[in-house]
Amino acid sequence: MNNETQRIAIVTGAARGIGAAVARRLAHDGMAVAVLDLDESACKTTVDQIESAGGRALAVGVDVADETAVTQAVDRVVTELGPPTVLVNNAGITRDNLLFKMTTEEWDAVMNVHLRGSFLLSRATQTHMIDQKWGRIVNLSSTSALGNRGQANYAAAKAGLQGFTKTLAIELGKYGVTANAIAPGFIETEMTAATAERMGIPFDDFTKAIAAQTPVARTGTPDDIAHAVSFLVSEGAGFVSGQVIYVAGGPRN
Repeated sequence: MNNETQRIAIVTGAARGIGAAVARRLAHDGMAVAVLDLDESACKTTVDQIESAGGRALAVGVDVADETAVTQAVDRVVTELGPPTVLVNNAGITRDNLLFKMTTEEWDAVMNVHLRGSFLLSRATQTHMIDQKWGRIVNLSSTSALGNRGQANYAAAKAGLQGFTKTLAIELGKYGVTANAIAPGFIETEMTAATAERMGIPFDDFTKAIAAQTPVARTGTPDDIAHAVSFLVSEGAGFVSGQVIYVAGGPRN
């Protein structure tokens, strides 16, 4: 595929974990990928992996909650790779606490990254999708959207992303743009390992306990999510829009 016909994808939170796996998969699918994360230098590993496999990638440091920074980041992607028509809003943080102990700062930090960030990136990229009459937006929700103790902020943000996704699907569909959400269950990442450490439980014991409660009898990997993203952003998924797909090893909704 030459550079003029190559699809350009933006993946946020792509320095590691789910985002890195998604970026690698989309590059494998033939797209040029902008690897966005808060720390540009942290994106180097993902970019190197894509380029060593023969793909095109660009590392971009950006705070997704900063309106000016998002505009500048998307402009840079347009200049260095091309107009983006695929967006995966994956950037996320956790600030877990029970409601009575949760600070306003913990609430705002989670809302800003997940909801404000997804809004800003979607708004900044949709114009390029509409211009090309083709686009794919995938937002990362979570099974926590159904409620999870100690995650009032995270659960609210992830549930909010589902409503945001469905509204984008309604507004952008007539322009050839689809919007869907993926709600992962337990995925083995640095973030979930940190959760186990915070709880004082060895990660192996943590994952075994969760696997025992999961219908497919295992925990998820970042590649499980990357496969689902690959389908949703494909040409063949043009009639799938406004959906929330639980990639959780069993039914959740």
